[in-house]
Amino acid sequence: MPGTVYFDLETQRSFNDVGGSANLSQMGVSVGCSFCTESREYRLYPEDELEDLVQLLTKADLVVGYNHLHFDYGVLEGYTVLDLSSRTVNLDLMADLKELIGRRVGLGHVAAATLGTGKTAVGVDALKWWREHKTTGSNEPLMRIAEYCAYDVKVTKCLHEYGREHGHIKFDDGSGSEQEIAVDW
Repeated sequence: MPGTVYFDLETQRSFNDVGGSANLSQMGVSVGCSFCTESREYRLYPEDELEDLVQLLTKADLVVGYNHLHFDYGVLEGYTVLDLSSRTVNLDLMADLKELIGRRVGLGHVAAATLGTGKTAVGVDALKWWREHKTTGSNEPLMRIAEYCAYDVKVTKCLHEYGREHGHIKFDDGSGSEQEIAVDW
């Protein structure tokens, strides 16, 4: 068994490209990444290996992500017949925080306040890099996407571990002031 699996993915297309969030399965995956607590390894998944990611997620004791129930699973379900949210045991940190705080808070804001580090890029950068890869055929932009995606997995993992160990996380309340909120992860 893979134990706890942290994961994230980046897309080939934006919401605008596919006509909105109702069409997540049409966004395509440029790169997926996972970290498995049993193997202690990160793994990257190009589009032609996403079935391996689906299998890992469905076998995990717990899948931890940040907005994965709404976004990542919706995109990934374009590659499988499975309803991933019903076939997996999940902790979606964003969904949990939204329930506690009453609004969505981005991973970068929570990580910066809690861990003192933010994200290395934003999703728009990954889309730009994907287009550059497709246009030029160069693998350098693809490697930037992979690094960005892997870093988000690491930040999600560290945030989850911090919350589990300390019983709280911190976030910027939008006014530049940090707030602390108890979590039961």
